Amino acid sequence: MSSPPHILLINPYIRDFSAFDLWAKPLGLLYLAGTLRANGYRVHLLDCLDVHFEGAESLHALPPRKAFGIGKYFRQRLPKPPALKDIPRFYYRYGVPPVLFLQALRAVPQPRAILITSSMTYWYGGVIETLELVRSVFPECPIILGGIYATLMPGHARKQVRPDHLITGPGEGAILKLLGSITGVEPGIMPDPNDLDSLPLPAFDLYPCLDYICLLTSRGCFFSCPYCASKILQPRYYRRSAEGVADEMVYWHRTKGVLDFAFYDDALLLGFEEHLGPVLEAILQQNLALRFHTPNALHVREITLERAHLLYKAGFKTVRLGLETTDWDRQKALGDKMDKTDLYRAITVLRKVGFGNNQIEAYLLIGLPGQTLSEIERTIREVKILGIRPRLAEYSPLPQTALWPEACRTSRFPLADDPIFHNNSLLPCLSPFSWKAVQVLKDLARTQGG
Repeated sequence: MSSPPHILLINPYIRDFSAFDLWAKPLGLLYLAGTLRANGYRVHLLDCLDVHFEGAESLHALPPRKAFGIGKYFRQRLPKPPALKDIPRFYYRYGVPPVLFLQALRAVPQPRAILITSSMTYWYGGVIETLELVRSVFPECPIILGGIYATLMPGHARKQVRPDHLITGPGEGAILKLLGSITGVEPGIMPDPNDLDSLPLPAFDLYPCLDYICLLTSRGCFFSCPYCASKILQPRYYRRSAEGVADEMVYWHRTKGVLDFAFYDDALLLGFEEHLGPVLEAILQQNLALRFHTPNALHVREITLERAHLLYKAGFKTVRLGLETTDWDRQKALGDKMDKTDLYRAITVLRKVGFGNNQIEAYLLIGLPGQTLSEIERTIREVKILGIRPRLAEYSPLPQTALWPEACRTSRFPLADDPIFHNNSLLPCLSPFSWKAVQVLKDLARTQGG
């Protein structure tokens, strides 16, 4: 009897000026791994960004970890791409040294296919490097590319990365059909695209060590923010059952000892009483001392006293608010998701139930087309007066979004020519632009007081 086909899954390198592990794992790839395993495939994961990568303990120093499992990646300084040669910052490869990656590749049994995911559009250079290393070891093995970059810029990905196959959008059904044509294995368990509970658990157990778990309780988003690609990546909004989410948390806690869970939802608080509320009540009933984090931010308008109390009681440790700006005219143009009253109320009730100012942060979008330096400075100061911490989120122009045409028109870079110019570190749409002015804003956001 022949052994099941072996599939290799890879999270590629990042090439950028900066990168940080803020509860960042390739969740889509891990769902694919779980789906493939449920269909009888043997799966193997190599995550270039994992600080616990096999052999990493032999390196002189591991990247430091901070509270709740976050921290720095391994990195190596690289020459800047010619298009970015005038940017006054150092450029790096983030991930384990290539010698370790190649060593791990050579130790993997011959795969029938290799799946590589992708994230930011401007990180495609790391995808290319990863693919080239893979082909040096497995020159005849078909390589399948998916993920965010592949979905938003499929034409560019086919031309520049040159995978053998490319998948756009959610990949569970598509990958089973494609791998069936490659391996001859007919899907035995096909997930229902209308039922998230039909998906097997993401294969986090493929990691040698888990500092945290990333959770999706829903896919898609109810809102349509003009700068966001959520509706393109996942046009429909639908949720898992509260019971399924709670069971997953309990599973990872009891089998792997995980304490920290980061929610990846774009609209976590939507329908709270029927969804997240019951999830948290189930965790409390089992008396589990878990810690929860919201790197994708919470919608301010959805925060009430009762909801805030349950968030605090259940173990939320970092609360990030999706504020964007205190220019209320611009706030309306960005989706009208909140107003000044909503902001004041949310901060008041979060404090009332026990959250400290150091636990509450507000994401501020900077570098939007038409946004002025004075508007950004004013927003930072207003947030600091409220006593919470501003966290600057540099705008990255994304193809297919509603704001993309205006971004192309106003940017000082040719955004449509090369996604390397989408890099948020460049603040490509901020005008007038100067590195000195940007540094002043960053220093203002970091310092205490108004």
